[in-house]
Amino acid sequence: MKADPAEQLRLLDLQGLDARLDQLAHRRRTLPEHAEIEQLDRDLRRLRDLTVAAETRASDLEREQAKADADVEQVRARARRDQARLDSGRVSSPKELMDLQSELASLARRQSELEDVELAVMERAEEVQSEVERLRADAAGVEGKRAAAVGRRDAAVEEIDNEAYLTQQAREAVVRDVGGELLSLYEKVRASSAGIGAAELKQRRCQGCRLELNTVDLARFRDAPSDEVLRCEECRRILVRTAESGL
Repeated sequence: MKADPAEQLRLLDLQGLDARLDQLAHRRRTLPEHAEIEQLDRDLRRLRDLTVAAETRASDLEREQAKADADVEQVRARARRDQARLDSGRVSSPKELMDLQSELASLARRQSELEDVELAVMERAEEVQSEVERLRADAAGVEGKRAAAVGRRDAAVEEIDNEAYLTQQAREAVVRDVGGELLSLYEKVRASSAGIGAAELKQRRCQGCRLELNTVDLARFRDAPSDEVLRCEECRRILVRTAESGL
């Protein structure tokens, strides 16, 4: 392939811009904030699952406490009625009096037992509610960290995208200086050579694969016309001759 030496030199500018675009794309993909946000999202899902479970337990205990309260109140109401009947003096039969006093004693024991159950349920409910509040606070803290990480990520992405835009604009200007056939070859080689389509021949060494050219290739390149497009025999990248090629 033949191409004006000036166009070949522009390939080095193009390669530099493409390398920068690749670096920016890699930096954008690998921002540490991406991994941080993913971890915080996992933490949030875990905390939300735990919160739902704790809230469910709290709701169950709330119903259990309501039942315990009702049971205690039922016994208290029965005891109040029996005590009122006893205090009224309307019961004159010794047997009825003894039965009434016995029932009051039984109700007192039952009330004490139910109040113990009620207290235990209340304590459990308070513990679970404290757990709910702690989990909600933990989730709020993680949400705050996530918001901060998202802010840092968005700022970094914006900075990268702005530089990428300017670099792409510069690339388009360089592309206009390169012939279509040479540009097509460059793009093809770049796609198959780890993003490097053109490399400088510097001090008899290919800057693409970093290998020094052998004597035969050097002689051939030395004798090649200035408009001939050279290819490295090792990596097959386009070799661009400059004043520092050492030919």
